[in-house]
Parts: sequence; structure tokens; C-alpha cells
Amino acid sequence: MKKIENTFAVTGFVGKDASIRDFENASVARFSLAISKGEKDKDGKTQYTSAFISIEAWRKNENKDSFETLKKGEMITCEGYFKPEEWTEEDGTVRNRVILVANKFYPTPEKEDNKKGK
Repeated sequence: MKKIENTFAVTGFVGKDASIRDFENASVARFSLAISKGEKDKDGKTQYTSAFISIEAWRKNENKDSFETLKKGEMITCEGYFKPEEWTEEDGTVRNRVILVANKFYPTPEKEDNKKGK
């Protein structure tokens, strides 16, 4: 049987400063990432579709200074996995969601122009 990969890599802008919660041995940062995708319409003009996705990142308390890069407007790349969650509301309604958990996140390197003749 083939192994199913549960990974993602996404680049976008941090929507607002990360919300950080500290626990006894670890801390979690929750933040949104603004992403967009450009597609050409029938007239050849590029139309962008944008969305905010929710991401969480966990770090041991001694390594949580990496959360300092999670400031509004910073362009970052996140790599991680999808974590499904399910719970039951007080009225018996079953809810679920998928959380994107970032194992790694880092400032996105600037793209270099690959023009010939330089």
C-alpha cells in the first residue's frame, strides 16, 4: 500500500501579529496567512482570488523566539502537516475542522531575476 503524504508548503503574508499561548513545556503561536492565486480571465487580465488561512506552530519554550518573525505584513513560507480535529458541541452537534500545523516557517527569500544576458 502506498504511503499517503500529509504535508503542505505555502507562502503568504502574516495577517496580524501571532497570538501566543505559553504552557508548562511548550508554546503555541496561532496566526493567519493571507494567500492569493492569480488566474487569467478570457480577456487576458489577471484576476486574483485571496483568502486567509489559519495556522498554528508549536515550539518548546526555549525555542519560542522564532515566533518574533510572526508579525503582521511579514512574508513567510510555512511547511507542515494537516491535523484534523473533531468535537461535540453542548447541543450534540458534531463539529470538525482541519488545522494547518507549521513545523517550519521562515522569511521568504526574494526571487532573483533569471534574465538572460546578465
